[in-house]
Amino acid sequence: MKPVTLKDIARKLNISTSTVSKALKGYSDVSKTTRTAVTELVEKMNYIPNSVAVNLRTQHTKTIGVIIPNIVHQFFSKVITGIIEEAEKSGYFVITVQSNEKLESEKRQLKLLQQRRVDGILISLSNETYRFDHIESVLRSKIPIVMFDKISKTVNCSKVVINDQLAAYNAVSYLIKKGYKRIAHFRGDLIPQISIDRFLGYKKALLDHGIAFDASLVYVCDKNDDFLDGYSNAKKLLNNHNDVDAVFTITDVVAAGLIKYLNDNSIKIPEEMAVFGFSDWFMSSVITPTLSSVKQPNFEMGRLAANILISEIENQNKDIPFSFQNAVLPTELIIRKST
Repeated sequence: MKPVTLKDIARKLNISTSTVSKALKGYSDVSKTTRTAVTELVEKMNYIPNSVAVNLRTQHTKTIGVIIPNIVHQFFSKVITGIIEEAEKSGYFVITVQSNEKLESEKRQLKLLQQRRVDGILISLSNETYRFDHIESVLRSKIPIVMFDKISKTVNCSKVVINDQLAAYNAVSYLIKKGYKRIAHFRGDLIPQISIDRFLGYKKALLDHGIAFDASLVYVCDKNDDFLDGYSNAKKLLNNHNDVDAVFTITDVVAAGLIKYLNDNSIKIPEEMAVFGFSDWFMSSVITPTLSSVKQPNFEMGRLAANILISEIENQNKDIPFSFQNAVLPTELIIRKST
């Protein structure tokens, strides 16, 4: 069955298609009687506007694309919820794709979103993204991009982040003030800015509190499986250093893998080893022992990133100049039984 068109509505009422269109848009030069007749028939015949045709006329799709590294992360699910809620307020549709932490996949997804004629793009970079020509190319084509969470400081666009270095500094400082002195760090891959910043915050906290930095206590999580990284690095740590009394981890899932290993080997938490995570996932409050963590405003990050992007899209459509924003959201230490 063919979809109902404006011509079908016009033919039934014996009026022009332009009159039907004006009636649906509430134009004052169409009588109230005609507007009522059009509205009633549209509902009766289940007419649905052809958004593709509208987009061809306006050159805007009212669609934004979102590229995230991994959709299974609770952090990103909350970010996406914030994005969708904010986008719907302005009548935007959201297309979400994932890079699976791969640079080549990120490039493909970016190209796909361009082919879909999205009006703007939100992106959190993959762990492999070390060059940004694919993103610069999109920006040159006048498609606004807003980065969030995992960003590049060198790309000239708006960004929504937390202060990862300060958050890590505060977490490690808390451990030190609680009396822990031999503190290891399970860090992320070497490339992502969040991994670099959290490591720098860890290192600075040690030095500022008079504790020498020991590179042998830093373990890289690079298996693209946070839980397995936490578990396997815990085994390496305990085999190499039996004097470590605390670990600060790049994510809560890494911390969960570490806690699993410690529990399996009857190592008491926090009496023999304290554990501090990052992100404050739901699981952090239900594992044993409950996990201390850095709370990130994930929903608010998504909401604000979408708000900034839509503002840039609308301003660009109206030829209104705008400046790129660098929004830094606050974090909070959530203290539980693991410390």
